[in-house]
Amino acid sequence: MTFATPPAPTGGWRALRPGTRVVVRRRLAPSGPVVSDGGTAHRWTDLIGFVVEVSDAGLRLRTDPVPGRGEPEEVSVAAADIETAKPIPPRPVRRARPERDT
Repeated sequence: MTFATPPAPTGGWRALRPGTRVVVRRRLAPSGPVVSDGGTAHRWTDLIGFVVEVSDAGLRLRTDPVPGRGEPEEVSVAAADIETAKPIPPRPVRRARPERDT
């Protein structure tokens, strides 16, 4: 079974709808060495989750952790920190391994 990635909405992240599973690339606080243009290097991180709310202030997501690796959390991402956001397909369902005869 394959899943198609939903098309990215026109209008960027502001056009995302609540309930959509997304990946959001967000900017973290500047840190690290000064880069050649005199600024500071940015760090990035990706969040995978479901859109809870979209506003001019940013996005609120309910994270979608890998099963067995924590509980979902609500995370707010400020508009100024969003580099990109796009819809992604549902998490693949893992099938149980068939039992082996010994």
